[in-house]
Amino acid sequence: MNHSKFKLALLAVVVGLGLSGCGLDGDDGEIGETGAQGPQGDTGSDGAPGSDGQDGQDASTGVSLAVVARASLGASGAAEIVQYHEASQTIYATNSATNSIAIIAADGVTSVEMSDPINTANLSVTSLTLPSEAADGIALGGLTSIAISGDLLAVAVSAAEKTDNGYVLFYNGLDNGAPVFIDSVEVGALPDSIAFTPNGGKLVVANEGEPNSDYSIDPEGSISVIDILASGEPEEVADTVSLASFNDQQSSLSAQGMSFPNPSGRTINGNLIETSVAQDLEPEYVTTTDSTAYITLQENNGLAILNLDDLSVSIIGLGFKNWSGLNIDAQEDGTVSFGQYEGLYGVYMPDTIANFEWKDATFLITANEGDAREYFFDVEDEAACTAANGQDFDEDDGCLAFTDEVKVEDLNAEPGSALEALQAIGEIDDLRVTNALGDVDGDGEYTEAYAYGSRSFTIWDQNGLVVFDSGDDLERITASIHGEAFNNGDDENEGDSRSENKGPEPEALTVGMVNDRMYAFVGLERMGGIFVYDITNPYNAFFADYVINRNLTEGLDAGDVIGDLAPESLKFVPAEQSASGNALLVVGNEVSGTVTVWEVMPN
Repeated sequence: MNHSKFKLALLAVVVGLGLSGCGLDGDDGEIGETGAQGPQGDTGSDGAPGSDGQDGQDASTGVSLAVVARASLGASGAAEIVQYHEASQTIYATNSATNSIAIIAADGVTSVEMSDPINTANLSVTSLTLPSEAADGIALGGLTSIAISGDLLAVAVSAAEKTDNGYVLFYNGLDNGAPVFIDSVEVGALPDSIAFTPNGGKLVVANEGEPNSDYSIDPEGSISVIDILASGEPEEVADTVSLASFNDQQSSLSAQGMSFPNPSGRTINGNLIETSVAQDLEPEYVTTTDSTAYITLQENNGLAILNLDDLSVSIIGLGFKNWSGLNIDAQEDGTVSFGQYEGLYGVYMPDTIANFEWKDATFLITANEGDAREYFFDVEDEAACTAANGQDFDEDDGCLAFTDEVKVEDLNAEPGSALEALQAIGEIDDLRVTNALGDVDGDGEYTEAYAYGSRSFTIWDQNGLVVFDSGDDLERITASIHGEAFNNGDDENEGDSRSENKGPEPEALTVGMVNDRMYAFVGLERMGGIFVYDITNPYNAFFADYVINRNLTEGLDAGDVIGDLAPESLKFVPAEQSASGNALLVVGNEVSGTVTVWEVMPN
């Protein structure tokens, strides 16, 4: 059992591993083991060899990033999703704090690096207020996402009751800098992510279909497709693809490495809960080609693949990442405390997904954030919570209806299992894991622990097989750079405060071409930093750079001016579309409510 701690002094060597685009040193080759599947659900996704350093990479293949422009939307919860309109060189960003869309002129962006990007902003912001009702008079809730294609802006909005069908609002007039509402189209419950096909002919909508707070209403997750007519207007009615055909396939999907965490069979607030597969599936994020849509099923650790020609859909499980032999800090002890643990697996649970081509084949890339399910409903006091069969009562949150999140120490270990040995060590007792995995025979005894997310990003082929995983890079590199300030939270500077709960939490992701090289940009929701990897050859991907725009002084919080917090979305702007003549990376930072423009320069 290898569970030795690695202190910061030992990690310091990583600082010299080519942070300017030369790749990690060749000694790190064992990262390639990350794709191995856990014993529960082998999809055959055995990881291809990871980045083993790329010794001798020419610096000209790397990039350098600098902040050249920045805007503040003035509220936490703003700037969640960003898009870019090429013709007017304008950034659009969601603002959930005011249920509006920020319009940010970027036609004046230059290559001059900002002298104080943490404390200042140099871009002006106007806003587009959204209607409170859809075209058919249905009351609307909050916006969740936006997408742009040509002169068309699409806005995903939930219904006032999130379990009812939501809508996509369409605007044109972007070319003139004045968006005009043209129509609304009904889709499934809680549309969460939308994307146009590259040719602009269709808009694909991932309808998350979350339950209400006490699980008494749980709509099915679904996928909607809206055709865009030759006139540039949307078809009046969307095609919504049901996932009910998978209701009898839970066992086979679980065997592929999917998870179905729900309270089926329990009574909550007087209601006996029975959840189908379609209800449990919650489509999260979508990326498209002209013929296919790929949709992450985050909480279920799966991927839905939709044929846009005949609207047929398939689902594959993503399996698990074996943490044995890799470094993970799963202790919040205020220090860098890496260990390696048998019996610990990561559940990829990807959020953002993108795609790119290599050798005329489609490859997928995911930011593996991880996500637990947790639902509270309102009751008067603890006695009422007990009477409603709630699990726990919290004065702030209410009565806990359901969660699959527990700590490693809370799992009942099967005698002689890897989990029993892991618990005997005692180092990671407080690591958050799911109780929906690890008990293969259903006897209430667990053989392994399954943590949320994989603290990495992954490249997959279109069959769902792992091509590359960043292994333990994200934590090792941030620990080398930030020391005990690594694994910080997204609203307060307290180092090592997220090690027991998903670590750096990679969430935002995009890809883009610079000087004939393809790069992946990965945003860490908690730390706020951005990783850059050269993925030109997905089987030979390597680390290129890491940047962050945040003052990490201990004790400061989101109420102070400490820079960009919680990158939720990234948008790559090719050089030919940029006012500066160089590629740009636009970042929507949710907690700080800022939109930051990084110029991406080839070395």
